[in-house]
Amino acid sequence: MSSLSSDLSTGGKRLFIARHGETIFNLAGRIQGNDAHTPLTQRGFAQADEMGRALALYLNGFSGLELVASDTGRALQTLSVVCEHIEADWHQVAADPRLREIDMGDWEGIYYNDLNGKLRIDHDQGLFLTQAPGGETYSDIVRRLSRWIADQRFERDMLLISHGMTSRVLRGMLTGRSPLALIDAPMAESLPQGSMVQIVDGVETIVYLGAGEGEKA
Repeated sequence: MSSLSSDLSTGGKRLFIARHGETIFNLAGRIQGNDAHTPLTQRGFAQADEMGRALALYLNGFSGLELVASDTGRALQTLSVVCEHIEADWHQVAADPRLREIDMGDWEGIYYNDLNGKLRIDHDQGLFLTQAPGGETYSDIVRRLSRWIADQRFERDMLLISHGMTSRVLRGMLTGRSPLALIDAPMAESLPQGSMVQIVDGVETIVYLGAGEGEKA
């Protein structure tokens, strides 16, 4: 089984976590990995705008968030829009590849419909049950996120933009969920695209519930 830290303390600091807005690959039903640049759609920008507006209201004038994101273009695009609402300097972001989406290897960019059943999916929980050729498992995500968590000092409140599967694993880890037997990794529930949560010392609160779709799984 994957090894998870039992220390869920963020020192009372707030972590605001969201996935990026809808992209052209999301819209087209293509598998998204990390190499191809898949820009936000108009709806994706609108989702980022809604999250930014909601976060600004939630913060009620508070500034000084630490900015963290996956180093993919779609995550950084989403962050840039949110930053406008909270008057944060996007250029201060710490872009980290450990926050990337699950690597789909040889299947990146392929239309889901063209896989002809090769990718097994648990639709009830929104999970991939097949490791893509050359891709990652959920346990691989846990390992890289464990390294990221271990490096955090949690001295400031944080805004973090990541991806669908990765953010669910991160939320699962930070809230102390037990690993699911099917994937050997903790997994928080799927939220619609455009949603944002707050996690403080292992407790998750929904800041904004978007109206987008969930993961394609």
